[in-house]
Parts: sequence; structure tokens; C-alpha cells
Amino acid sequence: MNLSDAEFENQFRQMTLDPTLFTHEAHLRLAWIHIDKYGINEAIENICDQIKQFDSTHGDGKKFHVTMTVAAVKVVHHFFQKSKATSFQVFLKEFPRLTSHFKDLLDQHYSQKRMFHSDAGEQYIEPDLLPF
Repeated sequence: MNLSDAEFENQFRQMTLDPTLFTHEAHLRLAWIHIDKYGINEAIENICDQIKQFDSTHGDGKKFHVTMTVAAVKVVHHFFQKSKATSFQVFLKEFPRLTSHFKDLLDQHYSQKRMFHSDAGEQYIEPDLLPF
């Protein structure tokens, strides 16, 4: 994706980003941008609102999952705090597990039962294995 961070953030916020470009890496990039720019709490709020809207605009509105989204932002935040990167691409090179083993990172915090609890899609549920 050849968009600057500002262009990417703006296109996503305005729902004009091509949905085929919203990959796992794009999710991570959105979290990285928002954490850097707004801090963890506002990043979580912004990203949840925007991904939910993006799913409704470009999909059927049934893919957005609050707990998974918040947990993903918290995982990115964990590595962000350790990072010396000044760009998202350098950040991914520092922490390749974010792209290669992301599910394993979430599984350290959540059992499958907890992550896919009937309420977890609509409201944030704290991890049951390892707190953030």
C-alpha cells in the first residue's frame, strides 16, 4: 500500500479506503498510527468506532468483534512501548511476530472460550489467561 500514514488514516476514517487493502497488516498499521498519535485509550475508542463503521459500510456489519479489536490494539501497544521504530515498516521488522504469529499472541491472553464468548463481539471482555 503506497499511502502515507496520514493518507491511510484519513481514507480509513472517511470510509474511502479500498476494502481489499484492509488486511491484517493494515489493521496493525491503523493501531500503530492511532497509538502514536492519540495514545492507547483514544486509539482503542477510535479504532473500534472506525472498524465497526468500515464493516457496516463495506460489509455486512457482522465481522466487527469488540474484544478481538481491543485486544489487538493492546498487543500492538505492548510492542509499541518497546519499539525504537520511527515508521510502521521498521516497527514490523522489529517485531515480525505481529504478522507471522499474531493469533499466538492473542492466545497467550485469551482462551478460545473467552474470546468467542457470546458477549465478546459486542463488548470488551478482559483476558482470562494473561492480563495486558
